Amino acid sequence: MDERDGAALYEGLAKVERDPERARAYRELASAERRHAEIWARKLEKAGAALPPERPSSRIRVLIWLARRLGTAAVLPLVLENEGNDAEKYLQQGSEAEAPALADEERAHHTVLAGMGRGQPQGARALIAQRERWHRGGRGGAIRAAVFGMNDGLVSNLSLVLGVAGAVQDPRTILVTGFAGLIAGASSMAAGEYTSVASQRDILARQVAMERREVEEAPEEEAAELALIFKQKGLSTEQASRTATEILKNPEQALDTLVREELGLDPDDLGSPVEAAVSSFVMFALGALVPVLPFLFLRGASAALLSSGLAGLVLCGVGALVGFLSGTSPVRSAARMVGLAAVAAAITYGVGRLFGAAVS
Repeated sequence: MDERDGAALYEGLAKVERDPERARAYRELASAERRHAEIWARKLEKAGAALPPERPSSRIRVLIWLARRLGTAAVLPLVLENEGNDAEKYLQQGSEAEAPALADEERAHHTVLAGMGRGQPQGARALIAQRERWHRGGRGGAIRAAVFGMNDGLVSNLSLVLGVAGAVQDPRTILVTGFAGLIAGASSMAAGEYTSVASQRDILARQVAMERREVEEAPEEEAAELALIFKQKGLSTEQASRTATEILKNPEQALDTLVREELGLDPDDLGSPVEAAVSSFVMFALGALVPVLPFLFLRGASAALLSSGLAGLVLCGVGALVGFLSGTSPVRSAARMVGLAAVAAAITYGVGRLFGAAVS
């Protein structure tokens, strides 16, 4: 059932998540999904239906596997996309007495996840952020960036190659154009990603530096902020104050705690511009290479048809993977991706044919 899958997913993310506050939020979401699953289990038992075995679906296992290797922020956009559909499922069961309440809970889950995806402060962190407006956050979408980086490379170079193939018949010209498009596009993607991640890293590093300065210049205020965080975690006022005072005796430990708890950042993982650039270059290049390969062995219409077919197969697989991970229809996702690519390729091929006819 979807509720069991949701509970298993959030429990898995809670185990992977290194930020204590986010891990607690995932555990709370898992508890709510378990409660929803129990409601449906009672309904099935009352109807005399057999309960399905409690085993996470392949999609959930893949998402948890990815989260272990890439972090929870990488899979959060995919989780968020699926969570928004759950409320609609309950609303469609209007005859059920619990349906409106369960739909409201699912919408609340979507709001919590959306806030986590934007880096929106929660609880004590939100109160602190009201005073310190310079706090920012929010990273994620690594999987989508990789998938759509390959998609961009494939679609753009397929369109480029077919456009030139429609205008000229010289295979050398088509190959040079294809590889030039691959290198130029991959380099552009890498440069853009490097700049983006480097800028983001500078912003995050500045936040850490400002937090360090506050620990040095206003330790009493930082102690109050730490105490507020610990109170939100369940400590009494006295325990929270005592714990905050002890931590501030070691400025580096206090800084590390504040950066993780207040800013929601891992000071050892602010993002690598080089890794992001290399990843973008490789993914775009892999996608852009697909439509060029047939022109290494064939020429003319045969090469163009094989290039289009091979690109369509890869796009179909990529689209199906996106749909699978997002919890939506793999067939619809694959059809949409292939359809859009076909339109782009057809337009450029048509323009190439017209241009070739005009200059011949």
